[in-house]
Amino acid sequence: MTGDGATRPQGPAEPIPLTVLTGFLGAGKSTLLNRLLDDPALAGTAVIINEFGEIGLDHLLVKTIDDNMVLLQSGCLCCTLRGDLVAALENLLRDLDNGRVSFHRVVLETTGLADPAPLLQTAMAHPYLVMRYRLDGVITVVDAINGGTTLDQNMESVKQVAVADRLVLTKRDLVDSADRRDALASLLARLRTLNPAAQLLDANEATAEALLNCGLYDPTRKTPDVRRWLADEAYAAAAHPHAHHHDVNRHDARIRAFTFATDVPIPGAVFEMFIDLVRSLHGPKLLRLKGIVKIAESPDQPLVIHGVQHVMHPPARLECWPDSDRRSRIVVIARDLAPEAITKLFDAFVQRAAPDRPDMAGLIDNPLIPFGGIDR
Repeated sequence: MTGDGATRPQGPAEPIPLTVLTGFLGAGKSTLLNRLLDDPALAGTAVIINEFGEIGLDHLLVKTIDDNMVLLQSGCLCCTLRGDLVAALENLLRDLDNGRVSFHRVVLETTGLADPAPLLQTAMAHPYLVMRYRLDGVITVVDAINGGTTLDQNMESVKQVAVADRLVLTKRDLVDSADRRDALASLLARLRTLNPAAQLLDANEATAEALLNCGLYDPTRKTPDVRRWLADEAYAAAAHPHAHHHDVNRHDARIRAFTFATDVPIPGAVFEMFIDLVRSLHGPKLLRLKGIVKIAESPDQPLVIHGVQHVMHPPARLECWPDSDRRSRIVVIARDLAPEAITKLFDAFVQRAAPDRPDMAGLIDNPLIPFGGIDR
């Protein structure tokens, strides 16, 4: 037994590969993870998902294999939840050793706000975890549309790119104008400067075979900045071994996460008007908008919505609700935006859509505004 009660395996055992999947808010991590989990190569994979915000949605929208899923919610792995990450990895080992679960790989999906340096330092230096896990690689997802702006404004994004073994470029199909093509060329050059050693893949090339089994993570192959960040984290961990408080300098204090929910079914046209208004008023400030929505026309088949800044992706309809909570739930992460600016607007639309408020009936029935036509 270890000091914290975890059971050590009998006899030698190969360390379990641990893959870190990171990338800034809205880059497409969960979409990539879902596609990977369909691959037989990831059968027997345990998934750890770190969500940021009071209401968790990502874990509901990720396919599970044998129910091997752990949710680390309402915080960020780089600060308040580092201790929780260690506990989650140790608990998985305890359940594995006791025969309660079976897995041979772990994939950790971080929140988009995660600074990966403390996470990697923990995975490479924890005295027990390094005996049982090997850091197999870091996969960083980069948004072809918003990637350049994200790198300009968020140091976390710079670090996520710099530490990667594989860079996966998403949303390239949305590069549909000369300006966007020029911006993409600049982004690709910048990625090469930040991380010349990483393999760069388009999303359609990002198969399990191409992304997994990168070999033991090697900081010496990264830029000097990466080695310095890891050294700084090692020093901080040694100086404050039990401190897992939130570091106010880790994230931009202008970033806010908030959630809102309702059990009132919302007519599709009404919800689309709400989304269009939010995008037009606050698009540049929206780092992430994700939700599961009960649409009045099909209340048993909720819609999943995704948005990053001014880009709102076509909603996807689920066959059924992923859990027992059948409310509409929306998570927003924004910069320089008071939650009330969106929540009060949402409440106003919901109140007008309530059954006892028929004053929007003509607009709701307007065939010229079918839901699902959100501009990409």
